[in-house]
Amino acid sequence: MNVSYQWLSQYIDLDGYNGKQLAELMTSGGIEIDVVESRNKGVTGVVVGRVLTKEKHPDADKLNVTTVDVGGPEALQIVCGAKNVAAGQLVPVATIGAVLPGDFAIKKAKLRGVESQGMICSAKELGLNDKLLPKELQEGILVLPEGTPVGASILDVLGIDDEVLELDLTPNRSDCLSMLGVAYEVGALTGRSVKLPDNRLSDSAEQASAHVSVRIEAKEQCPHYSARYIKGVKIGPSPLWMQNRLMAAGIRPISNVVDITNFVMLEYGQPLHAFDADKIPGGRIVVRLANEGETMTTLDGQERKLEPHMLVITDGSSPLALAGVMGGADSEVTSATVNILLESARFEGGSVRKTSRQVGLRSESSARFEKGVDPARVIPALDRAAALMAQYADGHVLEGVVEEIVEPAAKTVVTVSIDKVNRYLGTSMSKLELETIFGRLQFPFQLSENGVFTIDVPSRRGDITRDVDLIEEAARLFGYDNIPTTAIEGAATPGALTKPQAIRRELRRRLTDAGLHEVISYSFTHPDRTKLFPALNGEGVLPVRLALPMSEDRSVLRTSLLPQLLETAAYNRNRKNDDAAIFEIGSVFHTDEAALTRLPHEKHRLAVLLTGNRAGAEWNRKAEAYDFYDLKGVLETLTDVLGVSGAIGYEAAQPAHMHPGRTAAVVFHGERGSVTIGYLGQLHPAVQIDHDLGDAYVLELELAPLYEAADSDIVYKALPRYPAMERDIAVVLSREAEAGKLTEAAAETAGELLESIRIFDIYTGEKLGADKKSVALSLVYRHPERTLTDEEVTELHGKVVAKLEQSFAAELRK
Repeated sequence: MNVSYQWLSQYIDLDGYNGKQLAELMTSGGIEIDVVESRNKGVTGVVVGRVLTKEKHPDADKLNVTTVDVGGPEALQIVCGAKNVAAGQLVPVATIGAVLPGDFAIKKAKLRGVESQGMICSAKELGLNDKLLPKELQEGILVLPEGTPVGASILDVLGIDDEVLELDLTPNRSDCLSMLGVAYEVGALTGRSVKLPDNRLSDSAEQASAHVSVRIEAKEQCPHYSARYIKGVKIGPSPLWMQNRLMAAGIRPISNVVDITNFVMLEYGQPLHAFDADKIPGGRIVVRLANEGETMTTLDGQERKLEPHMLVITDGSSPLALAGVMGGADSEVTSATVNILLESARFEGGSVRKTSRQVGLRSESSARFEKGVDPARVIPALDRAAALMAQYADGHVLEGVVEEIVEPAAKTVVTVSIDKVNRYLGTSMSKLELETIFGRLQFPFQLSENGVFTIDVPSRRGDITRDVDLIEEAARLFGYDNIPTTAIEGAATPGALTKPQAIRRELRRRLTDAGLHEVISYSFTHPDRTKLFPALNGEGVLPVRLALPMSEDRSVLRTSLLPQLLETAAYNRNRKNDDAAIFEIGSVFHTDEAALTRLPHEKHRLAVLLTGNRAGAEWNRKAEAYDFYDLKGVLETLTDVLGVSGAIGYEAAQPAHMHPGRTAAVVFHGERGSVTIGYLGQLHPAVQIDHDLGDAYVLELELAPLYEAADSDIVYKALPRYPAMERDIAVVLSREAEAGKLTEAAAETAGELLESIRIFDIYTGEKLGADKKSVALSLVYRHPERTLTDEEVTELHGKVVAKLEQSFAAELRK
């Protein structure tokens, strides 16, 4: 909301406050002022002049030589290049010594040998936004209305000597979307009274009801509709002072009738609309919801397809306007309009908002209806506009208001005690102080003997509904700076991250330090995407559908993080970025019932995707592609950080959409038993092809078990003092045997003396047989307190060999 200082001063005395001081006062009272902008961009010495003569320049086809009366003893000779300059015009003239925006000083000059004693100015040269001028005045010099006094300062004539306050309003303060509302606010802050505009009308013998009828069918969407009938209007430009007010508020003047409706909307906060009455058969107005498939052409020339929830103003059959949003072209006021049907109504804010958003039309009118208009101003605003049309459009206002009221606006009565005000604010305000505050707000009240105020809340303040709202008003006017500060009592609890938050932060840090990039994707996805990777979701899991989705592509909550990582990798590959190492830590959502009657399960997960090359090709090496073990290394790094590496195991797995021979289930061995918490491996080739990816390796893990088991304590061990003994063994066994099971059996048999075990070779070949493989193990033995003997190690190593032979039908390789 842009508020002109000069305009505001018409309703309340602002003596003692300039624009900046007023802005500070309002901001301290809770209405934030973003900007105080001066309309004068540096103009001095510009006056109104009348062009007496105009002749062609003798040496320039595009220049004219004019004589201009500026109210001085002699007319001035001015050379002007504007195409629209003509004798008899009233124009702004920058005389010698005048200054224009940009510190441009006007001096005597000769143009092609002809002396020029000033400059005839355009709106842009005066620092005005010429886009806010009527279209016929946007080109060339600015032509002023007839009757503008010659010699008058252009600062006064165009209202340039003014300041505009830009209000940053919160949604609850819709009362300040009007000049009167701002005046009431300033009055409350300063203790000064508000002067209401004159909306008195002359009596008329002719009744408006003879020309207009009103019926409301959509009673929930329109509780009140009123209209007046004005005959014999003459369409023309509005008075210059009104144009100045509108331009200061950022609205372009159009014609006297349209400008009056906009002026009163800004003044009262009540949107109005003027129809050409002769285009409405019988003056019949029916307010209803649109019919299925109905269309209308709005004032911007666009044909709109209407939906059944949209509120329309009709002539009983065809739509005339989208209620509260925009009028229709078929009933538009034009230069040929003679009779006006003037509308003032209350439309339900939710209906206007939904229509406005759906058709893509947001106007000053719709913004006010959305936030709520004052029901008590419907008729006063109508009368004010009618009075102005009688004065400035020569209209004859017929007697009476034609209206239908479905439901009168409910009165709001709120009570609050003096004790409660002081208890909430920590103040000690007296009865007199609170009486003064509510009096300055112009809130009628009664005070009981036990100190309880009963407030009849004015309808203009729709945000006051509870006692705490009154307490807020008391705090604003008492002054936030005057509320005493109080030290916090009791033991303070320092803020800290929860254990899961700290773990997630540490995982992000470690992964980004390792060169991976974090992805943050939508929690919403397409239903088909939830069918990917079903093994990660569990049996019976259903996606959670959204009640009001943005689109079908974002209509359900995700059940896995991997589909979004695939989309991200494919997006990058399509833009020539083939190498991707990305991860996401986020939530997935599961339910196990089709009819959702309880909250879904929200689970934290980690997902990683590697595709492309780990390192690019150099002059001395080939490119190195990501493989399964890069991904496994990432997981092992994270489990080491969390202190749970000993609780993690791997098992061969073949989940859907994963490569059947290159995938492992991640098993967590906890106090409650062993449970699969995720999978890592290569994507199934078909999935890679579907997403136009090369070999891609993915990991997805449930984080909840890791939250519980994570241990940040560092366990130190003494350096070994005694030597180790190493033994190697190579066994031939079935190709189906799992190497992991082999090392587990060997470690279990060797017991505490085994320090480490690793596989250093796997061989397959024709010499071993088609279904055989050779696995070579290296075992390191060490005793922490003494040196082992050969006999001890040989005996223990023999037991390991025997165990492998017995459990896996293994044979020592010769």
